[in-house]
Amino acid sequence: MSQLDLTGCKKRKRGDRVFRFKTFGEKGYPAEFKGSFRENVVALLEFGHLESNMSCGMLCWSFQLELHRHPPAHILLFVVEEPIEASTHRHCNHCKYVGWGHHMICNRKYHFVVPSRETEAVFGHDSNYEGPDSRKGERSIVGVEGHAMHGVIHSNGFGHLLCVNGLEMGSDLAGRHIMDFWDRLCTSLRARKVSIYDISQKKGMDLRLLHGVAYSKPWFGRWGYGFGRGSFGVTQPMYQKAIDAIQGMPLCLLIHHLGSSNHDIPLIFSRYQTLSDHSLVTVGNLFHFMLELKSRLPKETCLDSYNPGISVETTCRWSPKRVEMAARVIVEALRRAEFRWVSRQEVRDAARAYIGDTGLLDFVLKSLGNHIVGNYLVRRSLNPVTKVLEYCLEDISTVFPSDEGLVMNDSKLKARYKITRIQLMKDMFYLYKNILKEQKQTVATGIFSTIPVAARVILDTKYLIKEYCGGQPSEVKVGLKLYCTVVSRNNDEDDDGTEKALPFECIIFKDNSTVHELKLEVERNFREIYWGLRSFCVESIVNLNAKGSDLVFGLVEAGSELLFEGNDSKVGINNEGIYESGHNNCTVDCPCGAKDDDGERMISCDICEVWQHTRCAQIPNNEEIPHIFLCNQCEQEIILFPSLP
Repeated sequence: MSQLDLTGCKKRKRGDRVFRFKTFGEKGYPAEFKGSFRENVVALLEFGHLESNMSCGMLCWSFQLELHRHPPAHILLFVVEEPIEASTHRHCNHCKYVGWGHHMICNRKYHFVVPSRETEAVFGHDSNYEGPDSRKGERSIVGVEGHAMHGVIHSNGFGHLLCVNGLEMGSDLAGRHIMDFWDRLCTSLRARKVSIYDISQKKGMDLRLLHGVAYSKPWFGRWGYGFGRGSFGVTQPMYQKAIDAIQGMPLCLLIHHLGSSNHDIPLIFSRYQTLSDHSLVTVGNLFHFMLELKSRLPKETCLDSYNPGISVETTCRWSPKRVEMAARVIVEALRRAEFRWVSRQEVRDAARAYIGDTGLLDFVLKSLGNHIVGNYLVRRSLNPVTKVLEYCLEDISTVFPSDEGLVMNDSKLKARYKITRIQLMKDMFYLYKNILKEQKQTVATGIFSTIPVAARVILDTKYLIKEYCGGQPSEVKVGLKLYCTVVSRNNDEDDDGTEKALPFECIIFKDNSTVHELKLEVERNFREIYWGLRSFCVESIVNLNAKGSDLVFGLVEAGSELLFEGNDSKVGINNEGIYESGHNNCTVDCPCGAKDDDGERMISCDICEVWQHTRCAQIPNNEEIPHIFLCNQCEQEIILFPSLP
């Protein structure tokens, strides 16, 4: 992988521009992007800081993003331009596995990297660091693993989000905030399609299975990512049927079936049914309620410390009534602060207007910390910057919305706070493991035998795709908008003998443009995008019969699709493989139905040389591939082959 020295990014001048992280990429910030992706990314880089140390022909720009001002916190976004000449791996396996292998290799691709604390420390501070791919004093930012975010977008607008690492992986940002940021970038820069290889987990649970059962979509689905391509022959109808099968499994039948051998599952179910205002009828209802409940519980690791009041010992110099009155005065003072964090001294001064006994106030303030007073939870925290105790109120009457209104009676409030976040995660993992993931063979019988099969289908759906609106400009006020694509006569053909057509590009022409000018503009655009078309010349328009001097306006309607045909004068360029899939002469024919390489581990028959998945050949992933392997068909033919006399 190409190298990059990032030490220069730490030597910024004070006058360098700082952007707001939460709004970076929103409409108009830092600029209004109206063109195609390759035009918009060039416009974006004008606002970046060009790093002084480059190598291997790669340029890098950095953006300083402000997370919050108090206390001050910033992160860095690096944008690395990787031209085809500097790339050590021209073909993109991500495109190949997600189904875009028929796309031509682009002239450029852009990496968007937000380093984590660990990777930023390595690249930004240790000037003597020498990685396995580096020369002394150089850094390989696009090749290292462990970034908070790393995405890459080809110049044709098709891209891949390679990694998202949130708080649990040492990042300063939660995973959802990273995804919000990435989604804003792709939207504003007008990316076309972006893929994700979803293997995300939380506390040992695969999120694509957990959220698929609870919400009918993966965790990335909240940003519009959906089924892209399944491994092991999984199709979209299979994926949807698998989700419906588990979601609709009746809990009453499942509990009756599992209750005789597992007494914990009925107890867990009854616990959450008591908390729910609605009947939990299916497996999907149960997991949906548990995930929603988790999002509403306070973020403290354990709620056991949330007492419904202040315990007053018999030796206390103040009566329980006076302590309770002082607590309510303090809560009222915090409520007037409109739920913001207030210092201990500020709270004490406000309460002294009603209570003159400063000793009582100090006792209550010392005792109040994650305690419930009325409908409020009094939270206490040490400010990491000022080192001063601060207090804040949290309205817990809205934590569990119900038909009764915002005020809950004490018995119901106490019952609901018996569930801690830790306990909920333990219960969720237990149900996930015993119902979805590792159901025993003695239990998985009858209709319940569909659960492990359906779960396997969902887990085999790892490639997700979101389609953005980047295939067309944001607005066209003047000119004629046409969607154009090209085929080259001297390029490879698809398996059915038809020529490979590239994705359509939206091109805007003047109203007085001629057909000849139309061809020249198409040539220019596709030469800029694709490496295999650097000397492409348009010869004809397949679906338009016109002379070169004819005006385009009037011949075609706005928004029409045109197919251009031509030749590339470069001799021998096809021998190098100009498509993302490269030269792929391998035949895939797996018992699962797969006909293409999906990125899973495969093995080839030593006789027919046809590839299939090792999993489908009953070879566990923890075992090495055998030196000699025969597929079932060849093995049967050998058995039936008559022996020599």
